[in-house]
Amino acid sequence: MSDTSRVRHYLQFSDLSADEYAHVFARAAFIKQRFKAYEKHQPLVDRTLALIFEKASTRTRVSFEAGMYQMGGSVVHLTTGDSQLGRAEPIEDSAKVISRMVDLVMIRTFEQTKIEAFAAHSRVPVINGLTNEFHPCQILADIFTFIEHRGSIAGKTVAWVGDGNNMANTWLQASELLGFTVHLSTPSGYEVDQSVAGIRSADSYKVFKDPMDACRGADLVTTDVWTSMGYEAENDARRSAFADWCVDEEMMRVARPDALFMHCLPAHRGEEVQAEVIDGPQSVVWDEAENRLHAQKALMEFMLLGRV
Repeated sequence: MSDTSRVRHYLQFSDLSADEYAHVFARAAFIKQRFKAYEKHQPLVDRTLALIFEKASTRTRVSFEAGMYQMGGSVVHLTTGDSQLGRAEPIEDSAKVISRMVDLVMIRTFEQTKIEAFAAHSRVPVINGLTNEFHPCQILADIFTFIEHRGSIAGKTVAWVGDGNNMANTWLQASELLGFTVHLSTPSGYEVDQSVAGIRSADSYKVFKDPMDACRGADLVTTDVWTSMGYEAENDARRSAFADWCVDEEMMRVARPDALFMHCLPAHRGEEVQAEVIDGPQSVVWDEAENRLHAQKALMEFMLLGRV
């Protein structure tokens, strides 16, 4: 496959259609059920996944690596020490070389432009394992988790409390595509940039100054750390700016009685979320973390084999 223009990539949530997501979620449920029953599901025998990490990771590495092995494939793991994207050699050259040797590439890096440059010169599909701007695989797992617990997310309300970061950007893309509403509440100066999020209209989200108002009537309340990887120098400034954006029991009380709580982890109890919430009965963070495995297996199957 030498024509790079024909290769499909998964660089942001909007790269798949609503119909394709319906397929991927159905496959994720099937793949998870097989996994739980200790039944083999190995459609990717003889396929190789390259994992390229410029940002450290726990869940992303374990879920992609275990997932590929479970589907019969193999994994090549590269960290910044082994392969410095755009430093040891131009990104374009790395992409041309690596994509001649493997079937699929997952990259976790800083700027979205890096992964886009790699994908433009790759012969094989490239998956975004996280960039500063987007985290599509996490939202894929989050929505799959919501569907498992509450059915379709269409018409529902998701409250985002905290930083206008890669997670918030991706939730906005998902809401526009899958027909739900996001209630956004971020401290002043940390808002979501609609142009970065890459959404066409403001119809699928509402902005709230007060996080309590954002949570009112929500079906899902979700948050992330106050300081994302790569922004550590801003830690102290962020701590004071975000003081009122800790998801607590009061916020969960104004949400719907059956509202779920999610967090992509790692979590800092007492900062962005109270221990009573993340460890409480409405929290589904452990299912959410596990579902990275099943959702990404379905995604890899789709990227390599299309609709199965």
